[in-house]
Amino acid sequence: MGVERIVVAGAGLAGLRTVEELRLAGYEGTLSLIGAERRPPYDRPPLSKQLMSGAVDDTSLRAELDSLDVRLALGECAERLDEGSLHTDRGDYPFDRLVIATGARPVALPGPGRQWFLRSIDDALELRAALRPGTRLAIIGAGWIGAELATAAAAKGCQVMVVEAGAAPLAVALGAQVGAFTAPWYEQAGVELMLGLAVESVQDGGLSLAGGGWLAADVIVTAVGVRPEVGWLSSSGVTLDNGVSVDEYLRSSVPGVYAVGDCAAFWSGRFARRLRTEHWDGALRAPAVLAANLIGLGLGERYDPVPYFWSEQFGRMLQYVGHHAGADQLVLRGDPTSPQWTACWLDGRRLVAVLTVDRPKDLMQGRRLIESAAPVDHDKLADPAVPLRATAT
Repeated sequence: MGVERIVVAGAGLAGLRTVEELRLAGYEGTLSLIGAERRPPYDRPPLSKQLMSGAVDDTSLRAELDSLDVRLALGECAERLDEGSLHTDRGDYPFDRLVIATGARPVALPGPGRQWFLRSIDDALELRAALRPGTRLAIIGAGWIGAELATAAAAKGCQVMVVEAGAAPLAVALGAQVGAFTAPWYEQAGVELMLGLAVESVQDGGLSLAGGGWLAADVIVTAVGVRPEVGWLSSSGVTLDNGVSVDEYLRSSVPGVYAVGDCAAFWSGRFARRLRTEHWDGALRAPAVLAANLIGLGLGERYDPVPYFWSEQFGRMLQYVGHHAGADQLVLRGDPTSPQWTACWLDGRRLVAVLTVDRPKDLMQGRRLIESAAPVDHDKLADPAVPLRATAT
């Protein structure tokens, strides 16, 4: 029996790219793309960057849909999955193959006060309009989004305060040691960074802090992370483990059901662990592998990337490649107080992750070294004058 009907639940970048790759691979069957938002697919990374700064007003990708012959259903939420059929709040979609690409939703904090998020294009447009010179903006969380939003808001003349429960910015993403190197950037940009300070609740007019403190604010943005949008799958039989648990072919535990994007926790043989990366690069690249597997091309394509992410904050370009959980050494290339530097993580003599600050050559060469798994020379690695590619032994 052939694959005649493919349904994609989730109309973000991962869902759109899946449809594109299926058509590029020659799939001629019926395609349905279902999105919870009323807007057509759009890019999310510019929301905290170019859109927030006012450089663009729309990041829509609708033009890419015109030639794809896809049934597009917007403003429609996935509610339940039965054998061979996806049920939404508006109808049923029988399928031969289902792709789950429902993404992730922001984590909210307790309290009755208005808390803003920066996840959707509507969030970004509404928040941008609220950020005026003199606005007291409290950002909860000094992660990637918190830092990017602080950058844009400070440039608008807002009074920006970033509240972080951890010991350093980006501590969850990079570890406290490396994250601490970014802390001076906040003060240099006129942003008040408050570390080691937990928020108890969001109230009208400010934050109630753990221990009884109070921080007044006009606008409060919660940026403490996201969770995969997979609650609707709880009775489906699909195995959930920090998202939809999929194998290296992006297959779930239910035959004919696959997952991709922010909601997919895939097995990485390269790093010997399950990963859920939440990165634009994954949503862009994984669908090519998925499409080949959906329609049975060849023996099956494995998805085992070297994850990549970038952030623009406080006038700097940060790029991260790899995965450093389990690394046993941190090697710095250059002085972290200087404009350009690199952090490298090693597992034994193998390079497993690289963070670059305005050193793009290190990023490109580091990615190749991670892909090759070649051993590297520690002393050469620590010398920023030695090209990263020359550290392989």
